[in-house]
Amino acid sequence: MIFLAAEGGESTHNPIIPIWQEIVVGTVAFAVLCFVLMKFVFPRMEQTFQARVDAIEGGIKRAEAAQAEANQLLEQYRAQLAEARTDAAKIRDDARADAEGIRQDILAKAREESDRVIQAGKDALAAERATIVRELRAEVGTIAVDLASKIVGESLADEARRKGTVDRFLSGLESTGAR
Repeated sequence: MIFLAAEGGESTHNPIIPIWQEIVVGTVAFAVLCFVLMKFVFPRMEQTFQARVDAIEGGIKRAEAAQAEANQLLEQYRAQLAEARTDAAKIRDDARADAEGIRQDILAKAREESDRVIQAGKDALAAERATIVRELRAEVGTIAVDLASKIVGESLADEARRKGTVDRFLSGLESTGAR
């Protein structure tokens, strides 16, 4: 090939120095390529890059905001839980106090009822005793008069005398029994 170029009478060209037409065509093509890249491609790439940066930074900010909100909610829940525990303890203590008060009231009512029943029993016993004593006096009086009539040999038919005799006899018995 070199031989053909030399034979054709053309001047030999130095391979280190480019041909000027190629430089012009290369420069124009490079300029057109740079213009197209700068006009259409680089702005689109910048928009895509900015969108990604915004998405990443926005995601980080949203994550930080969500984390802060979650921490705030956690603190609120902890405060509510502590308050609920305090309220539960207060309710439990109040219930215990109420139970103790109710217990004391029931015991007091039971004591009152017991005292009332005991007093009613005592009153009933006293009334029964008085009734029995009256019945026994009448019976003892009658038996004493009959016995005294048999011993004395005369009839103690007179009611007033008999009553006086019986009363003296019973009074004597009571005074002997009291000693």
